Amino acid sequence: MPVRSATAEWSGTLMEGAGRLRSQTGTIDAAYDWRSRSAEGTTTSPEELIAAAHAGCFSMALAHGLSQAGSPPSSIRTTAKVHFEKGDSGFSITRIDLETRATVPGLDEAGFRQHAENAKKNCPVSRALTGVEITLDAGLA
Repeated sequence: MPVRSATAEWSGTLMEGAGRLRSQTGTIDAAYDWRSRSAEGTTTSPEELIAAAHAGCFSMALAHGLSQAGSPPSSIRTTAKVHFEKGDSGFSITRIDLETRATVPGLDEAGFRQHAENAKKNCPVSRALTGVEITLDAGLA
C-alpha cells in the first residue's frame, strides 16, 4: 500500500504568522493560520482537514460494509465536526461528531445504524483517532 504525505510551511510567530499546507498529489494547497484554528478565520486548519479525512473515510467504510452485506447505497453524505478546545493542559481535539444520512434501497433504519456503527468503529481514520470521543448520528435519508 502507498504511503501518503503532506508538507506544512510556517512563517512567523504563532499569533501573527501564517503557513501553507500541500498534499503530495497537489489536490490540497491551502493557507492556514492560528486565527482560523482558534476563532473564525478564512483559511483552513488542521482540524478542518481531519474532519474532511474522517468524513471521507467513514463514508467509504460505510459504503463498503453495506455493499458487502448486499445493500449497496445509492448515496451517503457525512459531516464530521471536530471540536478543538483549550483545557488545563493546553489545546486538544476533544470530540468528533459524525452525522451521516444515506439512501440505501431495501434497508431499514436499525440495519443501517448497525452498519454505520461498524463503519465508525472500523474506518482507518476512526481507528487512528481512538484517543478522541467519536459520536455518531446515523439515519436513512
